[in-house]
Parts: sequence; structure tokens; C-alpha cells
Amino acid sequence: MAKKTSTKALGFEEQIWDAACKLRGNIDASEYKNVVLGLIFLKYISDNFEAKHAELVAEGEGFEEDRDEYTSENIFWVPKEARWEVVAAAAHTPEVGKVIDESMRLIEQENKKLKGVLPKNFARPELDKRRLGEVVDLFTNVKMAENGDTHDLLGRTYEYCLSQFASQEGKNAGEFYTPKCVVKTLVNVLEPFKGRVYDPACGSGGMFVQSAEFVRNHQGNINNISVYGQESNPTTWKMATMNLAIRGIDADLGPKNDDTFFNDLHRTERFDYILANPPFNLSDWGGDKLKDDPRWEYGVPPEGNANFAWMQHMIHHLSQSGRIGLVLANGSLSSQTNNEGEIRKNIVNAGLVEGIVAMPTQLFFSTQIPVCLWFLRKGRPADSKTLFVDARNMGTMISRSQRTLTDEDIQKIASTFDTFRDGTLEEEKGFSAAVSIEDIAKQDYILTPGRYVGIAEQEEDDEPFDEKMKRLTGELAKCFEESNRLQAEIKKNLEAIGYGL
Repeated sequence: MAKKTSTKALGFEEQIWDAACKLRGNIDASEYKNVVLGLIFLKYISDNFEAKHAELVAEGEGFEEDRDEYTSENIFWVPKEARWEVVAAAAHTPEVGKVIDESMRLIEQENKKLKGVLPKNFARPELDKRRLGEVVDLFTNVKMAENGDTHDLLGRTYEYCLSQFASQEGKNAGEFYTPKCVVKTLVNVLEPFKGRVYDPACGSGGMFVQSAEFVRNHQGNINNISVYGQESNPTTWKMATMNLAIRGIDADLGPKNDDTFFNDLHRTERFDYILANPPFNLSDWGGDKLKDDPRWEYGVPPEGNANFAWMQHMIHHLSQSGRIGLVLANGSLSSQTNNEGEIRKNIVNAGLVEGIVAMPTQLFFSTQIPVCLWFLRKGRPADSKTLFVDARNMGTMISRSQRTLTDEDIQKIASTFDTFRDGTLEEEKGFSAAVSIEDIAKQDYILTPGRYVGIAEQEEDDEPFDEKMKRLTGELAKCFEESNRLQAEIKKNLEAIGYGL
């Protein structure tokens, strides 16, 4: 779930979410999210178009209906019959669902990039048209003067709703959503300022959104990064296309969804930064049909687990000095079965493993499996060490079942990598250690950070044992006394109302 930064910042997002929840009725969350996210996207492209339209009208040259004026600036063309004013006018009629569906169809017809992407299921009988109209009203009343840039607001709303759906869908959420704090950690360690960024299991595109935000937050130019991705799930691929469009990120996700292992849509490409959260421990990935694949440079991955298939696929696509940030289950750090230990050994000996981070539990909506972050890098000197970070005690609980890493946590991890890279790292017992390949070999190439960082030093306790026991038993006696007093008070109150024990 998205962490609240302030009531003002998240007020509109929460308003949309609360209103949209009224729409749900008996629709499954997995279907319902397409309705909500599709409506946000429709409002976004309509606003974008209207802003340019008003600009052209003000110029007075008569070009406001010239399609080229919009497409030249990567603004989707919205025909008259599909513009938001048409949807808004139908908000309180039984036909509002049909009007939205028709708008989606017309926009797809006019924009090849959106063909087959937009949801067209608003006319379904189980969608309450009165409540749908209320949500349309909410969007209609978004004012740029009150909320800042409407485009940014709708982008934040899209992301907020994605996180809420992930929370609701539980174990299925991992197919489309990686918690923002995990993505921010990957991005802040990799620092993708300039170059080609790739995610072979891109979900709804969160890695790209955070990469773009990182560049902007560090006064960089978003046009200095090129974005490439692939996604096998058709619904998730559509969400990613909309999510990136709403953020103004021009991405190559291929012409459709497809299996990364069997139909690599970027087969000949090499990338400067690769960020990914592939499915954990994927067993049914077709490894038996890919045994002679040229991507398996460090060993043939087992048929029953795709962890090292994903990793080697990414290494294969890395540029000469490229970096990888990868989320995997902790088993990838220590498994010795089915050739995994040998593959890990070969990757370590090749000098590719720049760092490993053990993450705290309960970060993911979709799994309770403990996870780690792998950071790999090509072009490192042969004698380079590997940084181990044990972040298992980091994070803050934001609900009974959900933990997040704070910005301070993320910055500490990223700064540790910065000092490691520039040679000024001061190792912290129980948290960080820089280790040679020779020392990793002594541990049989097991990469669990706890083996290398040791145990944090405890504060010295110089209170004599006898004095401590007397103090603690005295405190315990006082607790017993208070307990007895409260029991007596409760009995007295029960007797007063005729329920004595």
C-alpha cells in the first residue's frame, strides 16, 4: 500500500479510490481494476489533448483540429466524439457506460499505440451506472489550480490505485506490482541517469516510472533514458502501456504481450541498466525445451526453477559496463541442487556480483517468501570485491501484515553502495561487509549476507547480575500487585451490576 506522505498530497487519490470502491459490486478485483485504471487513463489523455487544443485555439491559426499538431508532440489524438466533455455530459444518464466504451473504441482507432489496450467494459450490467457517473463527476472536477499539474495528479492516482489493488489481490498481485520501496531501492543503487533501461518481466511498469522519477529528482533529463520491456500477461501488458503513457514515458514494450524466454522481443539489444522482479521460483517455464539456448553461458538452469534462467537472460542482454538490479527469492543465494550452485559459482568467479542485499520480510503483497536483491555489473576489475548488506532489521510496519522501507532506509543502502564503489566504505558489523571472491569460495559460494557481515555489537551491560535480578524481581512484584488490584476492581464492578464471580 502506498505510504501516506500528507493528507494534501494523497487527498484526491484517496477520494478516487473510495468512490471507485463503490463501483465494485460483485466484480472481481482483477477485472475491476481495469475499469478504474482505464477511466483514469481516459481522463489523462483527454486532459492532455484539451491543454494542447486550448493552446492552439489561443494562437488563432486554425490548427486546433490538425492531427499533426498533436502527434508531433506525442499527444494522443482524441476525436470530438470521444472527448471528456462528451463523457461528462452523459455522467447522469443510463448510457454513461456505453458512452465511455465508445470513447475507448474511437481513441484506439485513432492511435495505433493503443490498439487493443484500453478496457471497453463499462456498459456491463453489473457496473452501477449511478455510481459510475459519480466517479466521472469526480474526474471532471479536477482543477489544475487546486491540485497542481493534473497530469502528475492523475499519474499519482494511477500508482496509488495500483498499490491498493495489489493489497486486495494478495498472492496474485506479484504479477503486476512490485512494492514502491523495493523498486526505489533498486533504482537508487543502480542510478540510471543516462542510457537504455530494460525490464524483461515488466509488470505494470513500476521500474520505469521510478527510473524516470529518479532522473527528474536529480535534475537529469528524462529524454536521456530509453525504455524497453516485455510482459507475458496480456492484461498486465495493457496496464503497463497505460501506466507509462500517463507518465509521459515513451517505451518499447513490443507490439503485444509475449513469453520472454521463448520469444525474446529484444533479442539483439544490449542495455545499460536492467531492473526486474521476475516471478519467484517459477517452475513451469519450459526449461526442458531450451537446454541449448546461447543465453546459458554460466550453466543450464534447472527445469523446475527459473531463477538463474532470468539472471542469465539479463546478463546476456547487458552492455559492456551495464548494471543489473534483480529481486529473487533467498533460495537463490544458497541452493546447491539441480546445477544452481554451479551456476552461482560461475557467475561469482566471473566477477559479476557487485552486491547482495538481504531484505526484511513482509514487503510484498504477493508472498511471504524472504527475498534478496542481486546487483550485478559487467566490466569490473578481476580482483573486485562483493558488497554484502543485511537489511533484514530495516523497515517500518504500516499495517498488521505490511512493511515498507522508509526513504532513510533506502538512502542508507544506496549510500553504502556509493562508498563501496568509491573505496571509502566503512564496514558496519551486522550490516555491511566487502568480501573477496576467495573468501566467498571458502563459504562454498553461498551468498547469504549474514555469513559475511557478522553480528552487530551489543551495548555493554555492566550492571552486576545480583543487582539486576533484585531490580527486575522488584519490578515484577509491582506488576503482580497492580494485576491483583485490577482484578479486585473488576470483581467489585461486576458484583455491583449483579454478575459477581
